[in-house]
Parts: sequence; structure tokens; C-alpha cells
Amino acid sequence: MFGGTPRQQDRNIPRGSDIIVDLEVTLEEVYAGNFVEVVRNKPVARQAPGKRKCNCRQEMRTTQLGPGRFQMTQEVVCDECPNVKLVNEERTLEVEIEPGVRDGMEYPFIGEGEPHVDGEPGDLRFRIKVVKHPIFERRGDDLYTNVTISLVESLVGFDMDITHLDGHKVHISRDKITRPGAKLWKKGEGLPNFDNNNIKGSLIITFDVDFPKEQLTEEAREGIKQLLKQGSVQKVYNGLQGY
Repeated sequence: MFGGTPRQQDRNIPRGSDIIVDLEVTLEEVYAGNFVEVVRNKPVARQAPGKRKCNCRQEMRTTQLGPGRFQMTQEVVCDECPNVKLVNEERTLEVEIEPGVRDGMEYPFIGEGEPHVDGEPGDLRFRIKVVKHPIFERRGDDLYTNVTISLVESLVGFDMDITHLDGHKVHISRDKITRPGAKLWKKGEGLPNFDNNNIKGSLIITFDVDFPKEQLTEEAREGIKQLLKQGSVQKVYNGLQGY
């Protein structure tokens, strides 16, 4: 059973309450889509022996107290209806997690909410809650992640693969110096757009550089100086100008 379009409510027909349930989905499901089965016990009205008062309403009654004297009182008037009882029935609902679904979106199931013995049941709405991912962070249709490389790799380059949400490999190759905090954009490797799955965001990779933990020997220091041939560039300045 799939969700439907929210119905137009007839104000003259009483309705049961709507039910909103948070449905946790993974970023993998947001990327590729999925079908989730939800089993619930739904209270359903069934006919029972006897009669009951129903369709109760307020009516004005006029009583003559004497010549030219009347009294108006308000009374509750009810009809007689067949008796009903609420019975729990197990229902299996299938929720389609569409690719690119956004956090907070709702999937309505018409008539699957709380029952009303004198009217229509309310609706059941599943509200999407995307759980935090250990590797990727979602921002719109873009995905962000961090990659740590060694100091040697930051200087001479590297080749590596990143495993994406559906298991495919995203290849990264650098033959230039990669500074700490440098970013690399991989277009089309983000999440599919909800309205048009043919459009995908970008994967933005931020590089961290893992510096050696051990102290360098004097000989190693001199070797690095000779290799890089870079003099001192010490400079103190306000790096937050304009912020």
C-alpha cells in the first residue's frame, strides 16, 4: 500500500486524528531509493450488538410558561445508531523512499490514522528523518567528506578510490601539491535531485594532511631544506579581513 495525495476535508464529517510517525532512512536509501515495509496494529470500527447515541447536536427548545411568556432552553439531541467497537487489525504498509528525498518530507496514507466512530478515520503520515552518516554529510544535493593523506602524498601526489553510497568507486588522482584544507569537486557524484533524478549534485572532498608524529633528526631536517630549497616566508597578518 502506498501513500496518497492529501484528501479534501469535508468540514461536516467528523474525522479521527492524524498520526505522524518519524521514519528513519539512511543516506544510502536517499541515494538509491528503497521500499520500506511497516507493520502496525490499526484500530478499526466494527459493528457490535445493541444501539448507541450518535450524531449528537445542540437544539433550542421553546416552552410556553404562560400567556406571552416563553422559555428557550438548549438541549442535546442524539440519533440512535448501531453500536460499534474498536478492534485492532494488523496492517502492512509499504513506503517508497524516493531517491533524493529530503529530511522532513511526509508520505501520507489516507484513512490510516485514528478512527472516528461517527465519521472518517484520520490520515497516517510518515515523516522522513535522514540519519547521520559516518563518512558523508549532505548539504542539499551535494555530499561532503574529508580525506586524510600523508605529508609525502600532499607533496608528490597520490591515487586513491572512495567507496560511494551504492558501492561504486570514485577515483581521485593528484600529481600536484595538495595543501591542508584544499577541496576537490567531483561533479555528478552527489545525491540525485528529488524533482529530477537525472540531475545529481557534487561530491566535495576536503583534504587533511597527516604530519609525521616523530621528531626529525638534524640530518633529516637539512635534507628536507636542501630538497625543497625554500627559504623562510614567515608573515603575520589578519586572515579574517572582511569577516
